[in-house]
Amino acid sequence: MIFIDCFKEIEEPRTDINVKHNLLDVIFLTITGIVSGCEGWKDIYEFGVAKLAWLRQYRSFKHGIPVDDTIARIISALDPQAFTECFINWANELRCLDGKDSIAIDGKTLRRSYQSSEDKMTALHSVTVWSKAHGLVLAQSRSKGKKNENKTVLELVELLELKNAIITVDAMNSQKKIAAKLQQKQADYVMPIKENHKLFLEEIKDYFKFMENKHAEKLSEARFEETDAGHGRIESRSYTQLRVNELIPAAAHWEGCQTVIQVRRERDLKNKIETQTEYYISSLPVNLTQIANSIRGHWEVENKGHWVLDVVYKEDESRIRREHAAENLAVARRFALNLARLHSQKNSMKGKLKQAMWSDQFRHEIIFGENQSKV
Repeated sequence: MIFIDCFKEIEEPRTDINVKHNLLDVIFLTITGIVSGCEGWKDIYEFGVAKLAWLRQYRSFKHGIPVDDTIARIISALDPQAFTECFINWANELRCLDGKDSIAIDGKTLRRSYQSSEDKMTALHSVTVWSKAHGLVLAQSRSKGKKNENKTVLELVELLELKNAIITVDAMNSQKKIAAKLQQKQADYVMPIKENHKLFLEEIKDYFKFMENKHAEKLSEARFEETDAGHGRIESRSYTQLRVNELIPAAAHWEGCQTVIQVRRERDLKNKIETQTEYYISSLPVNLTQIANSIRGHWEVENKGHWVLDVVYKEDESRIRREHAAENLAVARRFALNLARLHSQKNSMKGKLKQAMWSDQFRHEIIFGENQSKV
């Protein structure tokens, strides 16, 4: 599906008397501009003026390029839920649903999107869904602060096609209702258990202590170890996965829970050694390689998603906050991120944006696919 097609059913926010510029033209201009390195409304306007002849190969732009304030007003007025659903439908079309895709769900706050310096709690907090297998953002939706993140996650899970996927979340979203919803969607889960589920955590810890004291040999057989080196440190990780039993009665309250996992990390930082032990639950049976990949892969949403959006797309520095502007522009950035990632060229994200800025052909390939010469 060409990305602009998914917006055809979106509701026009303007009254007929105020409509001069076509809505799809403005959306196409905005996302194409971001793909080409634009960071704000003025950038998008200037890109449009410079590339009007190129843009008119695909859309009419009958009245030319709207001024930056008009672009801002139109994008800000779009229903953010409808805009987000367009993105989710497009991302679902992109995914191959065969096999066990590993999907991470994690929250992010746009720190400079607050309404005023006196009320920084108004900064946009969103939830991102990341596909490790495809290296794509699958969904992004606004949350009314971190405390309401669970509700947003449940809404996203309902919208997404998750059959056969393995879902990882952070500790805040390790909740019984989310586990149950994922099982309803025929998805598996891997969830960290921390102090917000104190009784359950103590039962899991006691179970591993019992196994270490009574069945050390059996425990060692259920362990997988790996070591990574880089950035001036060596990190070793060991994963131990056991089936739940009557010694962990709290597991019965988590739908589908089959196994518990202990993860021990040791970081050698040259002048000191750091150690950390964490515990997880999963609806998956014992499979150490699979569980290690899922837990380690969760942080791709930070490294390849959030970090790229902040460093390359300057998302965290953006002061755009008018009406629904911050939310809708965040969705537009994720369209741009996915489109650039889908291009096969071996280049950094920043390199791709620069090339899209000056090369009409490369920009066409990112927007429409490398094998399409015409729309």
